[in-house]
Amino acid sequence: MSKRLISQIFQQRVLALIQASSRSRSAFAEEIGIDRSALSQLLAEDAVRLPRADTLVRIARRYNVSVDWLLGLAERADATGGRTTEVADNPDYYNIPLLTRWHTEAEGMKIRYVPYRLPDILRMSEIVAWELGPDHDDPEAIETIVGNLNYNRGPGTDMEICLATQTVTSLIDGVFPWDGLPVSVRRAQIEHMAERVEALYPSLRIFLFDGRRHHTVPYTIFGTQRAAIYAGSQYIVFNDQATILRMQRHFDSLIRQSVTQPHDVSRWLRQAATAIGNR
Repeated sequence: MSKRLISQIFQQRVLALIQASSRSRSAFAEEIGIDRSALSQLLAEDAVRLPRADTLVRIARRYNVSVDWLLGLAERADATGGRTTEVADNPDYYNIPLLTRWHTEAEGMKIRYVPYRLPDILRMSEIVAWELGPDHDDPEAIETIVGNLNYNRGPGTDMEICLATQTVTSLIDGVFPWDGLPVSVRRAQIEHMAERVEALYPSLRIFLFDGRRHHTVPYTIFGTQRAAIYAGSQYIVFNDQATILRMQRHFDSLIRQSVTQPHDVSRWLRQAATAIGNR
């Protein structure tokens, strides 16, 4: 394979990584330890140069790909030795060290999130206590859990959430799984969500879609690092770039089909809060 062809393949694959991570070229250059001008030279259409070995290694480690793939010597992008899918046990929903680690490893990349029920970052302590049940009545422990749910608010976090409107309306109407939850708590939770959404916008953007027309399982895509499907007591984790990109396309399709855009979500939630107890 000629050096020119290797250079072209390298350019294509680096550009794919930049696009998938939603990083700017300047940010990408900074995190792999080169300046923007050096990256521009590497990606120039007429370039026949390749990066230094240490730069290749930094790209591979940061984006969970192999050096061989970057240089066109392998078709599989993953650097996992062929292990592209794994199952990670998570017996306790609120035991979150695993999620914290995954978010930390994807720091600075876009997080795409389809939650199970309400998004973690928007839950009040009363909701956590309700879900834990009467056997967990330690207020201090519950507040600690709520604080830990901010695992996904690291520096430079850029998060998009696709949330079915039915997830919210079930809380408004007090139907499963919220049947029996007091009206005052349900209203406070919706108002809390509206405040948080407004305060964290635009680094946190929520898209509401019609769950009757568009079906999905809960999952999170951690930049270009991995994608994890939530399966109750386990996560099904995908490490290969092809699957991650396919799941990104699925997420993007939910965004395209959304019925409420991020800048309108807080207003929609506040209007919804007024309906609680009146429906």
